[in-house]
Amino acid sequence: MFGTHDLWLFVLSGLLLNITPGPDTLYIVGRSSDHGWRAGTVASLGIGSGILVHICAGALGLSALLAASATAFSAVKLIGAAYLVYVGISLIRSKISTQSAPVVAVKRAASTRGIFFQGFLTNVLNPKVALFFLAFLPQFVSSDAPSKPLAFLFLGLIFDLNGTVWNLIIAWSTARLTRRLGVGELFKTRFNRCVGSLFVFVGFRLALAHDR
Repeated sequence: MFGTHDLWLFVLSGLLLNITPGPDTLYIVGRSSDHGWRAGTVASLGIGSGILVHICAGALGLSALLAASATAFSAVKLIGAAYLVYVGISLIRSKISTQSAPVVAVKRAASTRGIFFQGFLTNVLNPKVALFFLAFLPQFVSSDAPSKPLAFLFLGLIFDLNGTVWNLIIAWSTARLTRRLGVGELFKTRFNRCVGSLFVFVGFRLALAHDR
């Protein structure tokens, strides 16, 4: 289909990769436990949109340029690492609001945009996501495909869709579990600090990584 082969194997491999915990999962869990399933949903959509950028870039060959240029890779890597550290610090410093409902509603509406763009930029500024798609997706593109960019885009959309569905499940499950357990404000704050600390760690690890 669209110049691909072993589509079932691609879907299975993609699902296994999607359910492997990583920074995206941590971010969604943190937002869902803090602000509820709506925030987790917005975070999931932001992450999916960021991945979509890499898919389109890969289909157009921009990811190949990134892989070929050590300078471009290092620059994007450092910017992405710095942003991960920023997201981690913002989670560490975040506090559960106890203000009146109208004020909370205004802040929640404003933070929704921030949650989306944080998830979006966390993926867009991670060059390893671009290189992952460049290495993984072509394995399932037929050598005689009439349009290799179209096949690449088709596989990428399947991967992104499955990943987004899984992330939405994580958001809903986390919010439901948090609500059912009656988690208090103090626990949510401390949990955010733990997630934020992990983001800071991942950011520094990405910045200090020498391998391409």
